[in-house]
Amino acid sequence: MRYVVVIDAAGSTVAKLFLDTHELAGEFDAGAEEVALTTRGLKAARNAHLPEWDRALAGHSADEREAADVYTLDV
Repeated sequence: MRYVVVIDAAGSTVAKLFLDTHELAGEFDAGAEEVALTTRGLKAARNAHLPEWDRALAGHSADEREAADVYTLDV
């Protein structure tokens, strides 16, 4: 399983790809076509504020984390 987290980062929106261990595997501009293709048809969860994301998203504010979309990729 992989995760794509679309989150605000200092005024711009980024998409972060995480492994199932919540380790960062890549970061992209959220407007990139690849992000749209990867998340097409998936329902986003709003759970980036949960404790399991604390370490992975430590650089983001509570507000940014609560507003983030988390997509689960069945890979």
